[in-house]
Amino acid sequence: MGFWIFMLVMDLLFPVIMIVMGRYFMKTSPKEINYIFGYRTNMSMKNKDTWDFAHKYIGKLWFYLGLLLIPITVIPMLFVLGGTEDVVGTMGCIICVIALIILIVPIFPTERALKMNFDKDGNRKA
Repeated sequence: MGFWIFMLVMDLLFPVIMIVMGRYFMKTSPKEINYIFGYRTNMSMKNKDTWDFAHKYIGKLWFYLGLLLIPITVIPMLFVLGGTEDVVGTMGCIICVIALIILIVPIFPTERALKMNFDKDGNRKA
């Protein structure tokens, strides 16, 4: 039971981080464009307008996907409650990989939204 609880907590880190960071980015982006913290791609770092737009966009995606990821994490783990460490560990790893994919996938629509709303120099399209 202890290992099951540990795996559940570890797997819930992804959705919790996505919800917290998504909520933060929805409300505000890092004040300065920097190479350490924030959504850092070539397009998002063109200027303050692209920087703010990218953070709000990916923030919304991460927030709602994080909420969706909670039942996707908890329900499969309930099916292996009382299972062997191998079964619990395998399910935990599968959930972790799915969560990682869900964390990364929003980059693509965010970049597409940036390209739809800004030109290659970071100026808003009319």
